[in-house]
Amino acid sequence: MTESPQAAVARLSVEFTALTHQMSRVAAQLVELERTLYVAPHRYPVPPPPPPAVPAPDRQVRGGSWVGKVLAVAGVAVTLIGVVLLLVLAAQAGILAPPVRVGAGAALAAGLVVVALRSYRRPGGRIGAIALAATGIAAAYMDVIAATTIYHWVPPVAGLLIASAVGGGGLTLARRWDSQQLGLLVLIPLAVLAPIVSDGVTVLLIAFMLALSAAALPVQLGKDWVLMYAARTLLVTLPLLVALLGAGFDSDQNPWLLGGACGLAVLLAVAGAVLLLPGTTRAAALAAITAVGATPALSAAVAVDRRLAVLLAAVIAVGMLALVLLADRLPGMTRAVVATWSALSAAAAVVAVTLVFNGSVEAPVLLALALVVAVAGRHDTGVRRAAFGLAAVGGVVFLAYAPPRHLLSAVVIPAPEAVSVLAASALVIACAVALCRAGAPAADGRLVRWIWAAGLVVGMYAVTAFTVTFGVLVGGRDGGFLAGHMVATICWTVVAAALFGYALRLDNRDARTAPIAGGLALTGAATAKLMLFDLGTLDGIFRVVVFIVVGLVLLAMGAGYARSLAQPAPSKGLPPQS
Repeated sequence: MTESPQAAVARLSVEFTALTHQMSRVAAQLVELERTLYVAPHRYPVPPPPPPAVPAPDRQVRGGSWVGKVLAVAGVAVTLIGVVLLLVLAAQAGILAPPVRVGAGAALAAGLVVVALRSYRRPGGRIGAIALAATGIAAAYMDVIAATTIYHWVPPVAGLLIASAVGGGGLTLARRWDSQQLGLLVLIPLAVLAPIVSDGVTVLLIAFMLALSAAALPVQLGKDWVLMYAARTLLVTLPLLVALLGAGFDSDQNPWLLGGACGLAVLLAVAGAVLLLPGTTRAAALAAITAVGATPALSAAVAVDRRLAVLLAAVIAVGMLALVLLADRLPGMTRAVVATWSALSAAAAVVAVTLVFNGSVEAPVLLALALVVAVAGRHDTGVRRAAFGLAAVGGVVFLAYAPPRHLLSAVVIPAPEAVSVLAASALVIACAVALCRAGAPAADGRLVRWIWAAGLVVGMYAVTAFTVTFGVLVGGRDGGFLAGHMVATICWTVVAAALFGYALRLDNRDARTAPIAGGLALTGAATAKLMLFDLGTLDGIFRVVVFIVVGLVLLAMGAGYARSLAQPAPSKGLPPQS
């Protein structure tokens, strides 16, 4: 016989409750066992224990308590899933009246917090108290969401105010107890479970997440809690990206409200970073997370009005540039932060210009984010890999509307698409330089050559795509296409000359190998393009100009390099010969 929905929900609730109690008993027994092991009997008199002290912060808890922490986290997850079952599945199955469900959730939340306050005062009760408090705070927040979004008992504005009070007041315990873990155990489960309670990602749910993120900001002041900053940023960023994607597929989301939410998310991320920078030891990570918080605003064009999307991108560009210019007056603005936010400002400016001409922003946004991540995490292998992944995806999108066939024959594309190609080409060049500079110092000699070789290939393709697309956009299929290829060949040769010049300025002859090899390879490629493509494709003045300019540059390169080899290196401690 098939089990009814009411019986299934009731049985699951009983099982979750029993499982929660069982895990609590196991955690208590493990803590007691751990205390027994640390206070084993001795053959000599044991001095009396010192008076009880204030529980230590999370980072000072004994290493052996990780089992209790794991069980505590599992208990938080299981209990909050039970709350979701109470608020959602019970409502769907018609079990219990709505006031009973909401009242039971509120009573459970209050009881958990009261028990947490009592447990914290007991020896060894810190871990359990943190888990109980986090569960109670998150349950109370979901209870307010349910009362506002499911049952509509509370107006949205009042619901947001109540939620802010619950979140801010609850997370104050994290600061009072000096526990970043408490904040994480509140924010991370809510990011997963709140959309289930609200039946999907809606503008009202995003407003609740913004309220919680704003309430969590004062808790972090003076604390080096980068993980909590990341959690409160992602708490808003992820649902915003989901909502933008849904609105892009004709969802019922309000575009203007979504745009406003994107702007508030950026404001919270940037304001939080500026306030937290003076007290953090991980400024580069904080700056990179800020860039992640700006992603919804830079991607807003997929769903919101183009004018609003341009405004958002332009404000980000100007605002980050202003912070960079004021770096000397703002505490905590390290070189890594300045570099990261400078890249974010430039990327936002490129996105804004692209949107002004109604171009596609998928590739520019991905490449802009890759550039920011590459600049911010140039000293971290994992972050560099993430930047490479973003750049690879953005490059694939870029190739979709700038394929090689557009460079071999004159193809007229619409102006908005051409602007997107131009913006993406510039960002591809910047990403290639940033990734090569970040990856080369950590590689051996042979791998360095391959890294720079790949960067040169990608960069020169982007240069050619830029010049040819710009030429066709301005001068048409005939003269514009030829002029674009002429400029591309000259650019290749100039870059090769710059690499030779850079190599000659290096004192270490071994360090010259990579740039000289790159210059030679690029010179060969430019010469091959000149003879195999330009000679047959270009005509008239374009052919004359490209051959004369490239020939003069090659002559200057050869003469300069030969002269540098003929000059002996100055001896150390002696003045150079006049």
